Amino acid sequence: MIDRIELSIDAHVAEVMLNRADKYNALDLRMFEALGEAADAIAANASVRAVVLHGAGGNFSAGIDVSVLSESDLDFSRALAAPITPSAANLFQRAAYAWRELPIPVICALEGVTFGGGLQIALGADIRYAAPNTTLSIMESKWGLIPDMAISTTLRHLVAPDKVKELAWSARVLSADEARAVGLVTAVVDDPLGAARAMAKDCAAKSPEAMRGIKALVNQAWQMSDADALALEARLQSGIIGSANQVEAVRANLEKRNPEFDD
Repeated sequence: MIDRIELSIDAHVAEVMLNRADKYNALDLRMFEALGEAADAIAANASVRAVVLHGAGGNFSAGIDVSVLSESDLDFSRALAAPITPSAANLFQRAAYAWRELPIPVICALEGVTFGGGLQIALGADIRYAAPNTTLSIMESKWGLIPDMAISTTLRHLVAPDKVKELAWSARVLSADEARAVGLVTAVVDDPLGAARAMAKDCAAKSPEAMRGIKALVNQAWQMSDADALALEARLQSGIIGSANQVEAVRANLEKRNPEFDD
């Protein structure tokens, strides 16, 4: 348990739950710190092959706790400018960007309110399953701010630029179905946490190198020239093919048994 976050690990899958249900899992300073700490703890545990990210109390997160905006002891200029080494992200960005930095699959389950910074945290995940009752908004302009929790990296390949501007300028609230239609969520399902757990379990049962390689390929190649993307494919594959886990995947399939992979 990390203050503000509940972290558990079982069968190669880590679960991270935003645990401030009485405040709709709103993001105060401690929550920002705790999200980065949880990601660091997972990164340091070689046995973890997938992550499930969700919120307590029937909501994902209502976004920033307005108390943060009146923090007298916080030097905002310094906090915004200073990356959390070795990341390129600052304290606020890393609450979302840390899930993109993790080399393993991160599956997010959404329900209830998913506003502002809460939505940006969800966008740091690789896949987002939303319950039909989920409501989402890029809400920062309501508070006179821009969305600045790594959305420039996590949203650029999901939603067209004109749509991002329209959503961010208006700060309007979207239903789960509209969010899926524009690309903010992967799918709308009746049980998003169950779907996230099932997907994470499936990923954890496959070769860790293949799962990491797929994430690296998609996260990097979509921003490259054709030549660089092709070279990346070849480089990633050359590091996987013939490895112990890749050979085990082949053997297990041929022998019709469950594979046993090394961490």
